[in-house]
Amino acid sequence: MVVSAAQRRHAIPGDREHNSGSEAVAGLAARKAAARLLAAVIDARTPLDGLTDHENGHPQYKALDLRDRALVRAILVTALRYRMTISGLLARRLEKPLPPNATALSHILHVAAAQILFLDVPDSAAVDLAVTHAKSDPRTARFSGLVNGVLRTLARSKQDELAAALAATDEAPKWFSDRLKTVYGPDKARQILLAHRHEAPVDFSVKSDPALWAERLGGFVLPTGTVRVEKLSASVTELPGFGEGAWWVQDAAASLPARLLGDINGLRIADLCAAPGGKTAQLILAGAHVTALDMSRTRLARLTQNLERLGLAAEIVEADLLKYEPKNRFDAVLLDAPCSSTGTVRRHPDVPWTKAAADVEKLADLQRRLLARAITLVKPGGRIVFSNCSLDPLEGEELYRDFLAGNAEIIDDPLRPGEIAGIDPFLTPQGTLRTTPADLELGSPARSGLDGFFAARMRRAAKGRS
Repeated sequence: MVVSAAQRRHAIPGDREHNSGSEAVAGLAARKAAARLLAAVIDARTPLDGLTDHENGHPQYKALDLRDRALVRAILVTALRYRMTISGLLARRLEKPLPPNATALSHILHVAAAQILFLDVPDSAAVDLAVTHAKSDPRTARFSGLVNGVLRTLARSKQDELAAALAATDEAPKWFSDRLKTVYGPDKARQILLAHRHEAPVDFSVKSDPALWAERLGGFVLPTGTVRVEKLSASVTELPGFGEGAWWVQDAAASLPARLLGDINGLRIADLCAAPGGKTAQLILAGAHVTALDMSRTRLARLTQNLERLGLAAEIVEADLLKYEPKNRFDAVLLDAPCSSTGTVRRHPDVPWTKAAADVEKLADLQRRLLARAITLVKPGGRIVFSNCSLDPLEGEELYRDFLAGNAEIIDDPLRPGEIAGIDPFLTPQGTLRTTPADLELGSPARSGLDGFFAARMRRAAKGRS
């Protein structure tokens, strides 16, 4: 795979000059912040979104102006998306591997290499800032010559080596790459990993008239009814339709689970683990009386804000699902359970580096307990849809199969071909739904793919506890 000029030209702003004490070198503060945050992701397994939140993010990130924050974010996303390729190309230039305690040096090199190999930053600027950074840190000052030599040889040879390195590399930590190959086979796993290298398109769920909004937003309509835009022409808040609440951003795969409930007009529906509210909005627009439950006050505040913009209303409940006791049972429930999020790596390339195989197993256990609780909230005969954005069957197919086998109160309610527009390509022989980033091939990475999701539909037995 050769990285095209278009891929290399990320929309990142120019460097700004900083004058805080010794930080008078233009662009140095941004590179230091990028290395610090990369360390937080790799060494402390801290999610990137939290680190780069404009209100509650890392102090070193918040100290930057908006232009440099965008630059830092672009560097980090790229360094994580191509981490294994960068590691391999750097290793070729080292006489011996860096010692385990040289993590600060490693992060400086990765930040610079991401710019040299993939971003529209002059090679000389990336090298010089990395050397200056190394000199300014007592942990790395004595390695400044090494930083200079390694990065300059990388810049000189990138045209000759990059394509081959990309073709030979699985862009993921071993635990994640091995698990994908075990589950999906080597060919499909490779397709998924290749998809993770590309920035995902932006999908919109619209209240009505997808064709009109595809035209206004500069996109096209997917078979599922989602409007897809390859690359935004402005920030989301500046796009037509935002102010009047005509649409919300929601990956095409994330829009499918709510549709599995079928005709819910006039029914009482519980959206469990509801924030940030995309599925809640779908259920309301389908005519349901929705109770949106989440245990996070912060996330519920975001859900409330989103519904207000959309002009929609739901009963909002702050509660732990495992302890929630409604006055009356619901006609149906949707449980989009917390999971490893391995289906969202295109949007969140930090996920494989902040999670481990043990996390998948731990989260699968939580999902079993949440699902067991969710079925008690629905009336006998009512539907339950269980979903999550994990690629791992431990959180999906295997969990659901085991849950059915161990719970006589639940009846499988498989999806049927042709039942819901656009989802047939994602149906399994068992009547569940499975999507991956390698699915929905539409001619180019900028148009194709969707998040990895699993969803299953079941009913509570009619003779269940009333």
